[in-house]
Amino acid sequence: MSTQRADGVSADAEEQPVASRPQTPGGARAAARRGRKPPPRRRRRDPRGGSDLTARILVAIPLAAVALALVIAGGAVLAVGLFVVGALCLHELFAMYESARPVRLAAWIALAALLAAGSAGGPQQVLLTLVICIPLLFALTVMQAGSGMASFSITLVGIVWIGLGLAHAVMLRGLPHGEGVVIDVAVGTFLGDTGAYLGGRAFGRRRLAPTISPGKTVEGLAIGMATTVAVVWLASRYQEWLPGTHALVLGLAIAIVAPIGDLFESYVKREAGSKDSGGVFGAHGGALDRVDAVLFAAVAGYWVWLAYVH
Repeated sequence: MSTQRADGVSADAEEQPVASRPQTPGGARAAARRGRKPPPRRRRRDPRGGSDLTARILVAIPLAAVALALVIAGGAVLAVGLFVVGALCLHELFAMYESARPVRLAAWIALAALLAAGSAGGPQQVLLTLVICIPLLFALTVMQAGSGMASFSITLVGIVWIGLGLAHAVMLRGLPHGEGVVIDVAVGTFLGDTGAYLGGRAFGRRRLAPTISPGKTVEGLAIGMATTVAVVWLASRYQEWLPGTHALVLGLAIAIVAPIGDLFESYVKREAGSKDSGGVFGAHGGALDRVDAVLFAAVAGYWVWLAYVH
């Protein structure tokens, strides 16, 4: 899942070591002529100080409380809540690709239908709903003035990426012990992202994907993945129905796909020439910046847990 810098740089950047300010040649020579050592190089202050971390924490607490309440409620309440989240995500995606003239009505209808199918049915119903939404999208694309293949394509990306991801979250909640597994997936994803952020700041040296997200590092990825697996496994120690081996498999699946979701959103933003998906959550950026990794992790979590309970 992505993090945001206080100075507006990409929301998914992990902190790199701050480069020292170079000593000007003239200053060094002048100091040498006077028989004194050149003044020590001064370090620039880290633009992301504690105030930014505090702001993220203050925003995260109420968001976590609302998310927990939705998961506990489940059913229609969860579906409606996820529709609001999905609508925000679609809005941010389409705002980045406004020139493509996305077909918003088709995306909203598809999002609602996929969530309803996931809540009332299962994977077969969700797949059937997606198949029906494609000709609907085509019809609305043709009817919308000025639309074309670009309109169809970016709208379909939003439906599949956001709609299917949230539909899997609803289906996961409906499985046996789904409430606990959804919480494990969400907490593992978010704490793994935090581990990657802090690990990248402290130990990051080698860039992970410089053309997509220059701030991410291999070291941060490794620490984040280890954090995710450890968090899910530790949660299983307090959940009698979740064996330790199951928790390790579930944690590993999340640890693998969550960073891919994070990188995918970074790719979408970079292709659009945008630094952030939005600012609805203040220091946390936009809705997509918050749920990018969860959209992938929910899919992996559903299929892993379904294999264990059926």
